Amino acid sequence: MMEFLLAPWPWWFSGILVGLTVPLLFILSGKAFGISTSLQQAGAMCAPGCKASYLRDHDRREHAWTLVFVLGIGLGGYVAAHWLSATPVEFLPESYLNVAGLVKLLVGGFLIGFGARYAGGCTSGHSITGIANLSWPSLVATIAFFAGGLGVTWGLGTWLFS
Repeated sequence: MMEFLLAPWPWWFSGILVGLTVPLLFILSGKAFGISTSLQQAGAMCAPGCKASYLRDHDRREHAWTLVFVLGIGLGGYVAAHWLSATPVEFLPESYLNVAGLVKLLVGGFLIGFGARYAGGCTSGHSITGIANLSWPSLVATIAFFAGGLGVTWGLGTWLFS
């Protein structure tokens, strides 16, 4: 069993596990899978008296589970990288431990957050939950995510990070 846990898993096996997350979360809790709501939850908790309706009208009690879910994802990734891997994975490469690297991470995080809000959800919400619910806007968003990712990887990303 430990050999299986320590070896890299095939992409299709991990995909099945992620795919099972959607119906299991819905069946067990009646909640839809997605991560971007946790950012709204964190913002609403940090600024309870905010004038922006996006944060002011957010039901913090109903969505508190999203923060626990995201913390569990982070904790699970940490445990897997440090104790269930034959070669521990470096969380933050040293090349990012300088001002330029931190600015890249900050700008990238801002762009992802802006894009998730602008698209009405994050990649996991649209690509996994939306497509599972046969939502055509989620299919369009997923195609745009992939096209944008390929464009940055093979175009802008090569220029920025080389």
